[in-house]
Amino acid sequence: MSVSKAYLACFALAAISFLSVQPAVGQKNDLAARPPMGWNSWNHFAQKVDDASVRAQAEAMVSSGMRDAGYTYINIDDTWEGERDAKGNIQTNSKFPDMKALADFVHSKGLKLGIYSSPGAKTCAKYEGSLGHELQDARTYAAWGIDYLKYDLCGLRTEMRAAPTPEAANKIMVAAYVKMRDALRNTGRPIVYSLCQYGEDAVWEWGPTVGANLWRTTGDITDKYAKMAEIGFGQAGLGRFAGPGHWNDPDMLEVGNGGMSLNEYRTHMSLWAILAAPLLAGNDLSTMTPETIALLTNRDVIAVDQDSLGKQGDRVSAEGPIEIWTRSLADGSKAVGVFNRHPSALTTRVDFSKLGFTRPVKAKDIWQSKDLGSIGAPYTVTVPGHGVLFLRVSQ
Repeated sequence: MSVSKAYLACFALAAISFLSVQPAVGQKNDLAARPPMGWNSWNHFAQKVDDASVRAQAEAMVSSGMRDAGYTYINIDDTWEGERDAKGNIQTNSKFPDMKALADFVHSKGLKLGIYSSPGAKTCAKYEGSLGHELQDARTYAAWGIDYLKYDLCGLRTEMRAAPTPEAANKIMVAAYVKMRDALRNTGRPIVYSLCQYGEDAVWEWGPTVGANLWRTTGDITDKYAKMAEIGFGQAGLGRFAGPGHWNDPDMLEVGNGGMSLNEYRTHMSLWAILAAPLLAGNDLSTMTPETIALLTNRDVIAVDQDSLGKQGDRVSAEGPIEIWTRSLADGSKAVGVFNRHPSALTTRVDFSKLGFTRPVKAKDIWQSKDLGSIGAPYTVTVPGHGVLFLRVSQ
């Protein structure tokens, strides 16, 4: 039997097992009760990430106030992997001389360490993947003190392409994620499980059944307004699939990387907060401007994202380039985002009676940190180009 056929047979058996024992959607998950917050290396450092840069990010997360604002995870993306030893145990490469020592350092800062792998033989960057070594790798991560795993589909595509039908390919994918889920649980260490498979096969419908705490719903983000807006506004309708312990993930934040304006970054943060999205910074935390720190640590924005109700928001109206999104919050209030997708400023009216409010409302402008008082009639506002009016509204 060829290697590819052997893989297919193995995954087919795993898929059958998965289908017969999968847990119910939305089963209790004690990890990621709220959307994870932290930092990921890829957007800024990509293949240049190393031990020193990760330590610098951990220190900056503390000194900038991000840790105190709720950011917890320091996540190393692809390119940390070395070869396997004679027993098949994964080793780090020269950029990371001692992963256990790095984890200990990150933990000493009151933070947690995340790592990256793929269910295929190779990762996206062609480093060593976890195929055939899932339990070994999970035990290694646990021994190092890892707290979060991003598991990227890239390397499994070879096996998936060899499948006779799309349905068979999807079974291979699901079975691979189940296998790592079981491996992580076998370690006894709480490790957040993040699927990165770009929304294929409507992952939001089955992500919880494979033990995922979050799953990517889209392709990769870039530090451009058009891509950020395409991804963020494209999340409409997915809210019913998310909740405590299992979140839709529209990818990492680009705030502070320099490709967008202040108004565009405010849109980015506001939309991700309404979406109950993970807030994983993707910039260099050690060189942040005060403006970037203020964007990432705005307590009112974070309070919306981390709201204990765990209910993802959704679009309620669209009139040309003006979109209104709302999110219900645990105290009975609502987050309201009035987004202007046009490059120039536009004036619009917000009728709170159409947003579920039956009498005059009290509103706070989150970005301006300004109470607007009682509003009884439709509220007229000018929203800057590619900008947002972000409100917390109550009665």
